[in-house]
Amino acid sequence: MSVRDEFDSWAADGRDRGMEDRHWHTAKHALARMPVEEGDVVLDLGTGSGYALRALHDTKGASRGYGLDGSPEMVRNARNYTDTDDVGFLVGDFDDLPFADDSVDHVWSMEAFYYAADPEHTLEEIARVLRPGGTFFCAVNYYEENVHSHEWQENIEVEMTRWSAEEYRTAFREAGFHVAEQDNVPDLDVDIPPASEFPTDDWESREDMVERYRTYGTLLTVGVVP
Repeated sequence: MSVRDEFDSWAADGRDRGMEDRHWHTAKHALARMPVEEGDVVLDLGTGSGYALRALHDTKGASRGYGLDGSPEMVRNARNYTDTDDVGFLVGDFDDLPFADDSVDHVWSMEAFYYAADPEHTLEEIARVLRPGGTFFCAVNYYEENVHSHEWQENIEVEMTRWSAEEYRTAFREAGFHVAEQDNVPDLDVDIPPASEFPTDDWESREDMVERYRTYGTLLTVGVVP
């Protein structure tokens, strides 16, 4: 199944809103770190429901935001959820970004980068469209150190790239970025029951659940174009 088909079905079922709710737990902290200033242009790769762009527009004053997604249904929903003309959405491919060189100030991607068919080339495309000093904030929950994410590939037909934190840093540098920071953003919003209530349908032990959300959380890698 293609990325388009997979996420068209998610959008049709309303799962884009569910993704937004789950991602917001850690996305809100990462978005707060972005050095977006009034007048900046922001690109959101794998925009889904478009929540990140709306947040950046409302809280940081980004003058223009573009949300790119491979799913026409996701893009249609994001447009319907958005009530400002300063944020627009388009269907596009991560490997061929429809933006001019040096035309974007910041790029954001949450739980989407690993769907890129050629992630190394996608990084080169991101570096191409960013202006000097521009940043790429890449947030993922599916990565090598997070052992609790490994089984996710079994539940989705689209092939995903599972890199380690070190592989992210290496790939960023090879694409021309300086790695400004990399850390784990814990999910403090998920309620974790007491040990006496385990095992659950999803977790064998409370320790595993704590590790997944409080320790691994979301891996955030920040690249800056020289």
